[in-house]
Amino acid sequence: MGAVNKRNGLLFFDFRYRGVRCREYTKLVDNAANCKRAKMIMNRIEAEITLGSFTYSDYFPNSKYVERFAKHKRKLEMVTAGTPLFSAFTEVWYSENEIGWKHSYKQTLRNSLDKHILPVFGELVISQIKKAEILAFRTSLAKLVRPSGVVGLSPARINHIITPLRMILAEAADRYEFETPYKNIKPLRVPKTQVDPFSLDEVILILDNVRSDYRPFYTVRFFTGMRTGEIHGLKWKYVDFDRRQILIRESFVMDEMTDTKTDSSVREIQMAKPVMEALLKQREVTGGQEFVFCNTVGKPLAVNNVTKRVWYPLLRYLDLPPRRPYQARHTAATLWLASGEAPEWIARQMGHSSTEMLFKVYSRYVPNLTRQDGSAFAALLSKTMNPTKEDTPNE
Repeated sequence: MGAVNKRNGLLFFDFRYRGVRCREYTKLVDNAANCKRAKMIMNRIEAEITLGSFTYSDYFPNSKYVERFAKHKRKLEMVTAGTPLFSAFTEVWYSENEIGWKHSYKQTLRNSLDKHILPVFGELVISQIKKAEILAFRTSLAKLVRPSGVVGLSPARINHIITPLRMILAEAADRYEFETPYKNIKPLRVPKTQVDPFSLDEVILILDNVRSDYRPFYTVRFFTGMRTGEIHGLKWKYVDFDRRQILIRESFVMDEMTDTKTDSSVREIQMAKPVMEALLKQREVTGGQEFVFCNTVGKPLAVNNVTKRVWYPLLRYLDLPPRRPYQARHTAATLWLASGEAPEWIARQMGHSSTEMLFKVYSRYVPNLTRQDGSAFAALLSKTMNPTKEDTPNE
């Protein structure tokens, strides 16, 4: 969505056109009358962009973008199929669908479009994009050199980037009656989820050595299986000490409170004794705030800040292999399984819709304690086929 912003006391227009972020400065002083006038112009620009009738030079004749977009327009007029450029249709598609997207998803999608997709396909006529060009684009992502020096994006990340490209092409093909070039392109195979949970001894070691002001935070992380956004966005109104439950109703993602990840993520987590004690202690510190774990001004803890300043330095101090904080969630699952809790109960605590994830990912870490090694069946056969004297019925 376009906006009217101010800088140095003057108003300027900030909007997207054909995949390009445009900022056009004016000589209008920031006051109520000028703001109202500028917003009316911005609304008109947005409407014309949506309808495909916007001409950049009509509004900003001296802009550096005039010639660039004029070339786009001439190219579009030359297309006999009558279909728009990929960039133009993408903005229409985005504006039509963003009302149903979460803030975090819009940010992720906008990043994929602006950073990867539009630079490659933006100036192409959408009906003339070829399958070979899509496959070449996907291959280029696998060879991309990231700022960290690592070569290639992961298959999962590539699939996420490619997904909106597939959706945009499918919608355009339906509207302009051409066959989508994405036909028969399958997603890349994503390796099985790798989890590296902590042992109970490691958990105790961490809790014994972590900064005292963060001990309740990590106690809750390790013994509830909460997702990162769930614990950072946990509010006191969702902590029920009478029923010993933590109610998962919201999540803090990309600096914004939002709905939970999935419908099954809405759940009630039972508080074990260490969790109950940790939260009672935390209440003495932040009980007057909205959020359970917050900074000095009452805002949720910054995820990256806590990870870099507390988590990784602690692991290095304890000489433990570096692992992401999310492994605390995996740790809770394996500890519950090891203790013999019912898989259905564990799935509910984790926010899974079924027990499939438990048996697929976690149970291999505790084969003996969860009796997933065949020993129970072997014992049954032994008892049935080779009965002891005490098992033999009276004759």
